Amino acid sequence: MVARPLLRAVIMGPPGSGKGTVSARIIKHFGVKHLSSGDLLRDNMQKKTEVGILAKSYIDQGQLIPDHIMTQLMLNEIKGLDQYNWLLDGFPRTVAQAEALDKECHIDTVIDLDVPFETIKCRLTARWIHPASGRVYNLEFSPPKVQGIDDITGEPLVQRDDDKPETVSKRLQAYDAQTKPVLEYYRKKGLLQSFSGTETNKIWPHIYAFLQTKLPDVSQKDAANPR
Repeated sequence: MVARPLLRAVIMGPPGSGKGTVSARIIKHFGVKHLSSGDLLRDNMQKKTEVGILAKSYIDQGQLIPDHIMTQLMLNEIKGLDQYNWLLDGFPRTVAQAEALDKECHIDTVIDLDVPFETIKCRLTARWIHPASGRVYNLEFSPPKVQGIDDITGEPLVQRDDDKPETVSKRLQAYDAQTKPVLEYYRKKGLLQSFSGTETNKIWPHIYAFLQTKLPDVSQKDAANPR
């Protein structure tokens, strides 16, 4: 039996496109290692590593972290995953990062969540939180029993700055400007798989069917062999 080649995949999508949910489902069903640039950055900043301290200095000044720092951070992690199927999330964000990644490994596929910006705006601006507990409400899907009030404590809910309409618009515009060239880069290579829709649950079956052509579903195997 010939072993399947290992999958090297990237997932892309604007903030609020459901990338976290889709990534979690890919991990569950296909057993891939998930490497998120955001998680890795936070981890390095918390541990005060050399890269973490450097990255934080840019973030504190409101600047984007330079390509070479992000590339160094991600490629170091990728080197430890050469025995695994993996999914990169949040990297590459620029063409320079994509080119640096190409020099190190061959990417098989890029999953692009193509969700209309209007849908994302509604989704994100409908999110309110209870700061003390971290409970999240969504005015569309899971609203509080009393508008603006936490169900359990009766304390007021707040909207994170990131979720305010004007901030959401800016974040989406920034994503669009930064990421379009990367999508184009992968499109020209024939690696881009775009999945369009307004609901994660409707987009997911198409992503699942596509990935099944590349990897077996390990969640079914686990269900058949309970530990």
